[in-house]
Amino acid sequence: MTVYLFLWHLVRQVAVLGLFLSVLFSLYLVPLGMYSPCIKEAGTLGPAPTLIGHRGAPMLAPENTVMSFEKAVEAGGEGLETDVTISFDGVPFLMHDSTLKRTTNIAEVFPNRTHLDASMFTWTELQQLNAGDWFLSRDPFGTVSSLSAADRSQAQNQSIPSLVQFLEVAARSGRLVLFDLRRPPLGHPYSLSYINTTLQVVQAHINSSQVLWLPSEDRDQVQAVDPHLQQTSGEKASIQELTDGHITRLNLHYSTMSQQQIRKYQSVNISTNLYVISQPWLYTLAWCAGAQSVTTNSIHILSNINKPLFLMTPEEYSLMWILTDVVSAFLITAIFIFHWWRERGLPFWSGSRQTHENGPYSKFRTELSDVWSISSVTVRPDLRSMPTSPSTPHLPTITEE
Repeated sequence: MTVYLFLWHLVRQVAVLGLFLSVLFSLYLVPLGMYSPCIKEAGTLGPAPTLIGHRGAPMLAPENTVMSFEKAVEAGGEGLETDVTISFDGVPFLMHDSTLKRTTNIAEVFPNRTHLDASMFTWTELQQLNAGDWFLSRDPFGTVSSLSAADRSQAQNQSIPSLVQFLEVAARSGRLVLFDLRRPPLGHPYSLSYINTTLQVVQAHINSSQVLWLPSEDRDQVQAVDPHLQQTSGEKASIQELTDGHITRLNLHYSTMSQQQIRKYQSVNISTNLYVISQPWLYTLAWCAGAQSVTTNSIHILSNINKPLFLMTPEEYSLMWILTDVVSAFLITAIFIFHWWRERGLPFWSGSRQTHENGPYSKFRTELSDVWSISSVTVRPDLRSMPTSPSTPHLPTITEE
């Protein structure tokens, strides 16, 4: 029975040790399978991606307002992104949502029309709405407290801008513009002509070469009317399809593109814009991957990044992990040896005997000896206190042998 218990204990220890070592070995191998575009040969890093303000600078001002785009220009943005729809009387204006509820005070001005599509309002009605109060009250990015009193006052008085106002800001500053164009619902007076109406406004107020034309509807017609527009696609496709469609830029979510795909498109002069990238570490990855531009909410932060947050050569990466593995293996081995040594009560050096004897393991052995000492005690009757009468009770005494 004792041999069986010993073997079972040994097998269990070996199994636990084997599991531990296999997990540890797997962790050591993990770095070999890790990939990062920021592990590159020296001298192969390209220029930093240009910054396109997502609805302007929405952390510094209400989104899609003149103030927001001016802040994006001041922060160093080289492009401005927005969303365009067309009013019921044919005026293209800026609005991201299909309704006006989130970013205006329509519930106060037109309480019975809050559910209507934004394009079902005339331009005169749209100008009656405030487009800045919501930003101060909701503080979507937690940045309102950092704004100056003048900026808060300016934000509070923002209104819905027209496409003309937006293009004028871009034209004055020489910035690129990128916009989504939303089709009005059926029954809208401009549901069939909204593209031509918008294109006419663009041609009248900005150099066409500054415009990244994103709408895919009637692209061939638009290209024929104004070949100087930078045709931009929001979908990946084969190089042949893109070149046939005169596409010069892709506008895609950052999670859908890899370094290899970006390089493939760049080889045929198709640049890539990634959205929405607002964290410095994500901007670093886009930079290392070779993206030509990014759309961002935090243009005032990313514009201050002069180099990637992390960048190393493959040799430096390998050396870092080899040193990490060696140090961790040494520490783990040292801990095992220390634990094994203490379990057996062995001194580490000749002068450590006294200290070790007073340690916790010595105390444990002392207490265990006391238990065994008590277990070896026998109980005897005290003959000197033997009663003379059988009826007298007798209490035994404890003596040690």
